[in-house]
Amino acid sequence: MREVIVVGGGAAGMAAAVSAAQGGADVLLLEKNEKLGKKLFITGKGRCNLTNASDMKTVMDNVVSNPRFLYSAFRTFTNDDIMRLVGENGCPLKTERGNRVFPVSDKSSDVIRALERALKKAGVRVRLNAPVKELLTEETEGTDVPAGTDGMSGTDGMSGKVVTGGKDGAGGKTPGRSVCGVRTADGHVYRADAVILATGGLSYRTTGSDGDGHRFAEETGHRVTDLCPSLVPVIVKEQRAAADLQGLSLKNVRVTVYDGKKEKFSDFGEMLFTHFGLSGPLILSASAVAGPLLRKKELRLEIDLKPALSEEQLDQRILRDLKEAQNKELRNSLSGLFPSRLISEVIRQSGISPERRIHDLTKEERAALVRATKRLTYTLTGLRGFSEAIITKGGVSVKDVNPSTMESKKLGGLYFAGELLDLDAMTGGFNLQIAWSTGWLAGMNAGAP
Repeated sequence: MREVIVVGGGAAGMAAAVSAAQGGADVLLLEKNEKLGKKLFITGKGRCNLTNASDMKTVMDNVVSNPRFLYSAFRTFTNDDIMRLVGENGCPLKTERGNRVFPVSDKSSDVIRALERALKKAGVRVRLNAPVKELLTEETEGTDVPAGTDGMSGTDGMSGKVVTGGKDGAGGKTPGRSVCGVRTADGHVYRADAVILATGGLSYRTTGSDGDGHRFAEETGHRVTDLCPSLVPVIVKEQRAAADLQGLSLKNVRVTVYDGKKEKFSDFGEMLFTHFGLSGPLILSASAVAGPLLRKKELRLEIDLKPALSEEQLDQRILRDLKEAQNKELRNSLSGLFPSRLISEVIRQSGISPERRIHDLTKEERAALVRATKRLTYTLTGLRGFSEAIITKGGVSVKDVNPSTMESKKLGGLYFAGELLDLDAMTGGFNLQIAWSTGWLAGMNAGAP
C-alpha cells in the first residue's frame, strides 16, 4: 500500500488526505495545531463561506493569479463535489447572495466536523500538535528503522539532511532524487512514498500559517514569488477624512480603482470606512488587484454613491430635492441624498462652502456636487498587514508544479496544494474552492498506485 503524508490540516490538507485515502493509500495527516481547520473556523466571520455555487467558468473568472493553472484541478473536483462531500457527512448547506455557500447552521465548526467524519471514514490517521521541521529526500543520511505504531517508519534518533536545489536554488529533478518523508519538531521521522504540502500562506499567523511551507519549498529548489497580503483593507492618504467616517457602511455603491487613466478594478456592492482607510467586501476584492501595484505607486479609488443614476439624472434629482430648501445652507439640505455623516465629506470634495445658501447655488456648483457624488475620490497608499488579510498573494511558483497532478517538477513525490501556491481569487468562496480542488487533485495523484 502506498504511504502518503499530508502536512497541514486546513482545507487543502483535509481534502488531499481524504482524496489520497479514498484512492487506497495509507495516509497520515500532520497538523501543528491542537485541532484541524483552525483557519477554516474563522472564515466568513465564523460562518465559513466554503465555496461559490456559480458555474465553474464563473469560479475560474474570479481567480486573480494564474487561473489557467487550475483547469485540471477545477475539472477534477468542482464546487458540486465539495458541497456533496460536506453534505454527505452531516453538514447541510445553503446558498446566499452572490451564490455564496454556507452551512445551514451558520457555524464553521459544522463544516470542520463534516470533514473530520470524511477523514475518519477514509481511514486517515491524524497527528495533532505535530509541526513538521524538515522534508527528507532519498539522499537523507541515516539508517532505516522499524515501522512505528502509526504505520509509518519512524524514530526519534535518525539523523538526516534536506538536499536543496542546485546553484542559486534552481533545482531540477535528477535521477533518484525524490522526497521520502518528513521530520517533526520532536525529532521523529516519518517515511512515505509521497508528501503533500498544504501549510497555507502567511495570513492569520495565529492559525499556524507562518511560512514553513515556503521555506520547505525554497530549501528543495522551488521558486517562491513575492508574498503580500490580499483580500485586506486598504490605507488611504486622506486618513483624517476616513477617520471622521469610521464605522460608516455604504451599500449599493460602485468602487473603481485607477492606475493613472487605466481602470484596474470596478465592482458594485458594500464597503466600510475605517480609522486608517477603507474596508468591506468591495475593498477586499479591490485589494486583490491593487496590492501588487501599491508596492510601487499610489492608486486612485473612486466611489460612485449613486450608480443607478446618470449624471444628468442625478442633477435632476438634486434640483428636485433642493427645491424646497431654497433658504437653507447646503450642509443642512442633503439628508435625502446621503447618510448624515457623509454629507460633509461630499461637500468637502465638491469644493463648495458648507454655508452656501441653496438659492445661491450656481449651475457649475451643482455640477461639482454631482461629480463628488459620482466620483468620491481617495488615494490608496498601501495595504494593511497579514494579520488582517484573508489570504496571501504569491507563493510557490506554479511554473515549478505540474498542473495536471500538483506534483513538483523539481522533486519527485512532493505535491503542493492550497494557499501555499501562487494562486488567489476574489471574495465569495472562490479561494476555498482553490484549496479544495488543488488538495483533492494532489491527494488523488499522490495516493495513486
